[in-house]
Amino acid sequence: MEKTADGKIPLITRDRSFYISLITLAIPVALQNLITFAVTFADNLMVSSLGDSAVSGVYMGGQLQTFLQMFSAGVEGAILVLAAQYWGKGDKESIKRIISIGIHFSLGFGALLTAVCAVIPGPVIGIFTRDPEVIEQGTVYLRIVCFSYIFFCVTQAFIAAMRSVEAANIGMIVSAISLVINIGLNYTLIFGKFGFPAMGVKGAAAATLVSRIAETAVIAVYVFRIDKRLCLKAGDLLKTDALLRKDFIRYGLPIIGGNVVWSVNLMCNSVILGRLNKSVIAAASVANNLNSLAYVSITGMASAVGIITGKTVGAGETEKMKEYARTTQLIFFCVGLLTGGTLALLRRPFISLYSGITAEAAHYALQFCTVLSVTIIGTSYQMACLFGLVKSGGDISFVFKNDMIFVFGVVLPGAALALWLGAPAWLVFALLKSDQILKCFVAVFKINSFNWMKNLTRDRTEESA
Repeated sequence: MEKTADGKIPLITRDRSFYISLITLAIPVALQNLITFAVTFADNLMVSSLGDSAVSGVYMGGQLQTFLQMFSAGVEGAILVLAAQYWGKGDKESIKRIISIGIHFSLGFGALLTAVCAVIPGPVIGIFTRDPEVIEQGTVYLRIVCFSYIFFCVTQAFIAAMRSVEAANIGMIVSAISLVINIGLNYTLIFGKFGFPAMGVKGAAAATLVSRIAETAVIAVYVFRIDKRLCLKAGDLLKTDALLRKDFIRYGLPIIGGNVVWSVNLMCNSVILGRLNKSVIAAASVANNLNSLAYVSITGMASAVGIITGKTVGAGETEKMKEYARTTQLIFFCVGLLTGGTLALLRRPFISLYSGITAEAAHYALQFCTVLSVTIIGTSYQMACLFGLVKSGGDISFVFKNDMIFVFGVVLPGAALALWLGAPAWLVFALLKSDQILKCFVAVFKINSFNWMKNLTRDRTEESA
């Protein structure tokens, strides 16, 4: 690692391999995230022609998918953090055991959530809103889409495994196939084309289910038949390791817990906004889709930083990692500014895509998108720092504790109080997003203390002892 004349770590690394790795990993991951988002976005956009109740129903029905995604992302994060460090050591056998353990966790939770949503979809939707029309539409959507949860869990775990060994392109390909199938079936089933009956919200759910099954089939063929990095076999998913399972639970639970906390936060967001009216709910759906459009690109880049971080720390190159950390902070602050400006410019054209929503919902959506154009700056910086560096660098519990404090100590109490006091919808929404800015102040001090780099790997001799 090169230092400046006074011995300080430079702000910009001159290591070209960092930039090459960041770009080659970030682009396919970001595109895969974008395409995954587009599957849900296609449902929302096509259903928007059916009115506010249908949009709100699909949005509320999708909250359980969000909960599942966050839990699944926690399992993916555990796989990535541990497997990337073992990849840095060149230990493929440990990576296979970690993948197996992760899939077992993910499948168990997916099956449980599927059972709950299939048996009592109405009461589940009723948690988020009191509007009977929204509950009716959301129940129709959830009763079908819940059967896609298990397939989603398997797909995402395999994609995380491939990312950990720097094979990021397959996730993009799988998601692209899923998107094409979903859009085609949405058009066919929602509006009743090519001889099929017009199924409305039910058609959107059926399209999502079929696309999830297809993407699972594609990733399974790749992992078991095509991939040459791990050469994983179906039998490997039945194997486990007591010490690695212990490590997965020890380091994985804070990641999973942090994502569950975040999913609870998102669901509470829906509960709070759902206490207003269906125009606000529809507006939140529109605004959060625009936010997600930007967010998936940022998380793709942050995931790339996480892979680089895990590999570098696992290889024991901590001095090089300090230089990378400084550069990451500057890059993502600039990305945040650029993204915020882009959201501000695109908010009106984006809202106009939702031709079926009311003028009141469009007005609220414009206010919400304005808030997001500011908070996305903080999202970009703290996501790269807290997930890409701190969590992937091994200090997993810090991120979990930080999320707990902000969600339950700042965001939800502040928004709930504002709602109780009768504050305008845009202020309630802003308070729900306030942690994206506040976390940046914590991230600045944590990253530059450089006390977050921890090697989590074991030696094979230790495992077999």
